[in-house]
Amino acid sequence: MEIVVRLDVMMAKRKIKGRELAAQIGITEQNLSLLKSGKVKGIRFETLGKLCDALDCQPADILEAV
Repeated sequence: MEIVVRLDVMMAKRKIKGRELAAQIGITEQNLSLLKSGKVKGIRFETLGKLCDALDCQPADILEAV
C-alpha cells in the first residue's frame, strides 16, 4: 500500500497559497513544498493537525492510501 499526499488538491480547493499556509502553521515554505511533493517519509501528528485546522479538513482529505 502506498500513501499519496493530496495537500496540493486541498490547497487549491481552499484557494490558499503555499507561503500563506506555511506561515499560518509555522513551517518553512521549503518543508511545505516537500510535503506537497510527497518526498517526506513521515509527518508529525502536530503538523498534520495544524494543516487540517488551517485547511478545515480531515487527515483523510490530505493523505490517501492507494
